[in-house]
Amino acid sequence: MPWDAPVLLSAPPDVRPRIERSALTRVHGALTCYEVQARTALESTPQGWAVSPYRGCAHACRYCSARRAHRYLGLDAGADFDSRIVVRTNIVRRLRAELGSRWDGEHVSVGVGGDCYQGAEDIYRLMPGVLAALREAGAPFTVYTKSRSILRDADLLAAAPGAGVVVSIAFVDDRIRRSVEPGAPGPQKRLELVAELNERGVACGVAMAPVLPLLTDSPDQLAATVRRVADAGAVSLVPHVLRLPPGAREWYLGWLGEHHPALVERYAELYGRGADAEEGYVRAVTAQVLQLAARYGMGPARPEQPLPLALPRQAQMSLL
Repeated sequence: MPWDAPVLLSAPPDVRPRIERSALTRVHGALTCYEVQARTALESTPQGWAVSPYRGCAHACRYCSARRAHRYLGLDAGADFDSRIVVRTNIVRRLRAELGSRWDGEHVSVGVGGDCYQGAEDIYRLMPGVLAALREAGAPFTVYTKSRSILRDADLLAAAPGAGVVVSIAFVDDRIRRSVEPGAPGPQKRLELVAELNERGVACGVAMAPVLPLLTDSPDQLAATVRRVADAGAVSLVPHVLRLPPGAREWYLGWLGEHHPALVERYAELYGRGADAEEGYVRAVTAQVLQLAARYGMGPARPEQPLPLALPRQAQMSLL
């Protein structure tokens, strides 16, 4: 070809994570937030409906079953889940529209894709609008959190008929918490949160989730946790044994191999059939916790409402 003919160069491939190609990215200290426009707000789950303003969670719980969803965004289910948070900035507008069009009156779970009162909420303040939309629609709902930041909205929750809160307190050993839930408040702070919410007129129960096999499942540990939950005034308690779906499985077992290598073989036996531990083990631990809870007058549901205050299994949800 002529010496002066133009040379056509192909553009280099875009190797950025998928989410970065469609989101507005903002960095807030250690958090990278991806601001997106959600296509849907209400997600269908086996327990009813769910809404999550945030995907990912800075609490960094090693076992979180929502981790897998980050893979669909081109992110990893490990450190990215802890530090790269998807913020659905239009969630309130979408939720209002869908409560008026597709909601069928079933219960709504709030915050199952990432704690809705994690640090990002201090920046974006999406929850007051979410709570207002649910209250105005008359939707029964439960907010799931580990964070004391929910106290900011206690008056909104108290004014919403059919509203409840579930705080996750799986164990009261803060040494274990620092290792497996490094970004979350300690057990004592969560127990105080349960007490304060109930004192302020917000029905607050506890999800004992997850009970960690061979780490927090001894009779003494279970009894100590249930006793302190009862002393905090929880209106309900539901136990959940650790589940290890893909995403959470790799991250949790990697942590286990580093900190408790002697337990790896037993975990391989317990979870050899998939995400759930052996049925007999799950049944035994659950029965033990429920017996302890009954001794202290706690059950799996609020007395005034038949809806279970259980932590829903994380379903695969549309992220954008």
